[in-house]
Amino acid sequence: MWSPLLITGFVACFAAPSHQQFPRRCATREALLSGECCPAWQEGDGSACGASSGRGFCVDVDVDVEPARPDGPQYPFSGLDDREKWPLAFFNRTCRCAGNFMGVACGDCKFGHFGPSCGGRRESVRRNVLHLSRAERRRLVSYLNLAKSTVSADYVLPTATRREMTEEMEDGADPRFADASLYDVHVWTHYYVSRAALLGGPGNVWTDVDFAHWAPGFLPWHRLYLLRWESDIRKLTGDDGFAFPYWDWRDAGGCDVCTDELMGARSPRDPDLLSPGSVFSSWKVICSRPGDYNDRGVLCDASQEGPLLRNPGNHNRNVVPRLPTSAEVDFTLGLRDYDTGPMDRTANMSFRNTMEGFGDPQTGFGNSSRMGMHAALHVFMNGTMSSVQGSANDPIFLLHHTFIDSLYEQWLRRHQPSPSEYPDSGAPIGHNGEYNMVPFLPLYKNREFFLSSKELGYDYSSLLDTNQQLAESMTPYLEQLQEVWPWLMLVGLLGASVPVLMAVAVMVTRRYYRSPSRWSTRKWRNLFALPEREPLILAGDKEEEAAAHRSYQTAI
Repeated sequence: MWSPLLITGFVACFAAPSHQQFPRRCATREALLSGECCPAWQEGDGSACGASSGRGFCVDVDVDVEPARPDGPQYPFSGLDDREKWPLAFFNRTCRCAGNFMGVACGDCKFGHFGPSCGGRRESVRRNVLHLSRAERRRLVSYLNLAKSTVSADYVLPTATRREMTEEMEDGADPRFADASLYDVHVWTHYYVSRAALLGGPGNVWTDVDFAHWAPGFLPWHRLYLLRWESDIRKLTGDDGFAFPYWDWRDAGGCDVCTDELMGARSPRDPDLLSPGSVFSSWKVICSRPGDYNDRGVLCDASQEGPLLRNPGNHNRNVVPRLPTSAEVDFTLGLRDYDTGPMDRTANMSFRNTMEGFGDPQTGFGNSSRMGMHAALHVFMNGTMSSVQGSANDPIFLLHHTFIDSLYEQWLRRHQPSPSEYPDSGAPIGHNGEYNMVPFLPLYKNREFFLSSKELGYDYSSLLDTNQQLAESMTPYLEQLQEVWPWLMLVGLLGASVPVLMAVAVMVTRRYYRSPSRWSTRKWRNLFALPEREPLILAGDKEEEAAAHRSYQTAI
């Protein structure tokens, strides 16, 4: 039975409220003791950060410690959590890449660039998932399944805090890191950024902290997160044109993408599970039990914790009465200020807070008793998606957050804010403009993703001009037409032959009536007689098996 504790955790967080992804080449005793993560550009000149080719240099980490840019008061501790002043708990020197180069060793190109010298520009288009052709849908599912079953070659996951690693290395042990699939590396990243702060010992945690939610960094952080994940799938598959699609859930009466062709239908035997006809029914989740980790005062160790759970629509309707409407989305996009006041869940008339789901999407007032927009979809899914820390286990997370990013892009294009409108100070810890985004390596700052997607090499089909949108939306229908085209041709040919057959019939009839034997009784006796046939025997209806139905109780 699916425990309501997971739902409770999500709702409590929202109502109150690598990536770390550690580079495999920096997950060593030597790198941690030296505090330096400047690996060699192995695919190129072999120098640290590609320095010999001018791609980058190993430099001291720049953290936001300016006294004039303090964090907000929501997190009252200092020096206790590894994510503070990221990434100084682990490394004080990393690669700083030049020009259009990017990556932990400056061996990659910045988003939207390609080529040996990263001088080329390209723009991908993220499309409505319901407009994908059947072949494109199959490719999406197969790519995600491949990512889930392929161990990441580039990253490992820490299963101990820095303090624990130090103690263990002093005793001669190696630092604790674990392999994970490429998909699970990204699941772990979302867990790590949103987990409670471990203050030392079982149960000694601070839950009112999140380095990617509940504050201004929510939208920039997830923008980078999707870009990194998308880039990793391109590398895995060799498909440079791959882009995540989005699910436009406005005014939806249910889960339109919960089909076996896409994200998995509901199991006929257990409404909490996915249909065995979906590849996702065999997936195992990780990092989905935050209450357990908090009670033990430990990190998630990335071990498997059971199947994906989902029961869309059977949630607490006092918290989320329905999925967001077009009117609510329009109201949210009309809010001019990116963030306001304390820049947390209580912020009023804040685009970020209302889009995230804590501002009322009809009034704009913060700390709403009901959740809307982004948070509403998580609660509606009523399962793995309803835990902040474990939500990325469900592939619907990708479709959902890609749509949230498209709405963020609409707001940016409509209001065209200047970079200075992203807050320099006063935001909850981890969210000021110059803060290094947790837990990404290489390093990125929040403000760097407070800009249009076109600057990052991608666009949305919903934001193209009218003719392009029409052409994009017609794709599945054109595919269906292509499939039936041979049959239509056959019907056309048969239709054209009918007049010819009729003419032949008339000629034969005329000749027949001219024949002297046309009135022969024997020839006409059985003209209209039909052979006897046994009556059609209908098969009896089979009884359906009774399924055990379990309902969720979503608690606040």
